[in-house]
Amino acid sequence: MEKMLVVVFDSEDKVKKGADALRDLDREGTISVYSGAIIKKNQDGTVTTLDAREEWPVRAVGGTAIGSLIGLLGGPVGVVLGASTGLMVGAFDDLYRSGVSVDFLDDISGMLSPGKYALVADISEEYIVPLDTKMENLGGEVYRARKQYIEEDQLQRDIDDLDADIDRMEKEMADSRAEHKAKLQAKIQKAKQKRDNKIQQLKQRKTQMEKEHKQKVEALKAKASNARAERKAAIEARITQINNSYHNAVARVKNSQADKLEKMGNRLDKKAQQLRTAPAQ
Repeated sequence: MEKMLVVVFDSEDKVKKGADALRDLDREGTISVYSGAIIKKNQDGTVTTLDAREEWPVRAVGGTAIGSLIGLLGGPVGVVLGASTGLMVGAFDDLYRSGVSVDFLDDISGMLSPGKYALVADISEEYIVPLDTKMENLGGEVYRARKQYIEEDQLQRDIDDLDADIDRMEKEMADSRAEHKAKLQAKIQKAKQKRDNKIQQLKQRKTQMEKEHKQKVEALKAKASNARAERKAAIEARITQINNSYHNAVARVKNSQADKLEKMGNRLDKKAQQLRTAPAQ
């Protein structure tokens, strides 16, 4: 099962040992690590990335789940979401992309106080005891959450909502008096621009998601080819889970788009029927 992992330590030496332990668990096949980083919580509440652990398949950069999670850990979630509109939009985008919940972030924020360190990683694991034992022996506090494909679903919902708003306003404009049409037209154009921006974001996210998926699967296949029978079976099961999660996320978006096209086709058919049955002028 793919999870987002955060382990909080009270010193840089301990967090580095935690990173070494994570690497050992990955090498022996107990878990699979896709991306990882070491961060420090500063006195002003921001975080500094000390080590992005570039040996993993997916780099911990902006646009990735782990990059977004690191960004969210740079301040109390409630403060960020209660700030300016720009910060709120950025925070929500990071939240959706990270694949975790606000509750998960709140739990970590209570422990990741200024001066502390954290090991942040995107992993797959079947059993929690091996990792927990190693990290707790090093003084780490372990937090994990099942990774969800939230951003793609939210973007598609936003697009669907905007399409519905545009349809309603266009119908209203058709029945409105002349003095109201200009205002409605301006609102329609604004909604269309927002929708087009969301569509572009979704395209970019799908491209990034496909790239990450390929990197993870390729890394797992390479490990499976050199693993002994028991570990190989576990790694192959992770490949299946990663594939299923990815394809399910893609399918949800495609199904929503297919429904939209079907509704559009029905509206066009209805309009054509009205034109055919309308009395000649």
